Amino acid sequence: MDDLTLVRAHTVYRCVMGSRAFGLATEASDTDLRGVYLAPTPLFWRFEKPPTHVEGPRDEEFSWELERFCELALRANPNILECLHSPLVEEVTPVGEELLSLREAFLSRRAHTSFSRYAASQHGKLLADVRVHGAPRWKHAMHLLRLLLSCRDLLRTGRLTIDAGPHRDRLLAVRRGELTWDEVDAWMGRLRDETDTALAATVLPAEPDHARVQDFLVRTRRASAA
Repeated sequence: MDDLTLVRAHTVYRCVMGSRAFGLATEASDTDLRGVYLAPTPLFWRFEKPPTHVEGPRDEEFSWELERFCELALRANPNILECLHSPLVEEVTPVGEELLSLREAFLSRRAHTSFSRYAASQHGKLLADVRVHGAPRWKHAMHLLRLLLSCRDLLRTGRLTIDAGPHRDRLLAVRRGELTWDEVDAWMGRLRDETDTALAATVLPAEPDHARVQDFLVRTRRASAA
């Protein structure tokens, strides 16, 4: 079974991500698809294991094997956690429904570290653009702000919301270059400070619920083997 056939035949969850899921799409926005597939258990009995991720079969589509997806979600990988909370679901099977029911099991204070590290990396790239070109890539600046807002609110409420909501207009103004870099950078700095403050009072547990996620994965693998 080739990789693309594996995705086509065994996808359990697929959603739209990117600007369309964030409520920040323009007419030029692509439709980014992200998915999770369940490789049949017998494929793991061979020397050659099934892939942990696959690009395609459609343009702008990327999928993870269920176990890899769960591993990354337990580490609070921002891209993975956001996939679980997309408002635009294209396909979901009963296994996918159970995966979605575990959304809260993946959430923990680890998100502060993982989101902050990712944000710091992206901020460094924006600063490099400012030094070299005099301005950042405004689309990337917009998405970093949205990520910081999402992390702050996750720590404040215990819920991950990826839609830009009331910040949409100002974020789109950033994308259009209508704010100065100093204004945007100052906003980012305030959000980092607010995120650190939110961590001190967050309702999120210190660690995700590994046992609950592992129980789901083991039951799913056994059902596939049968």
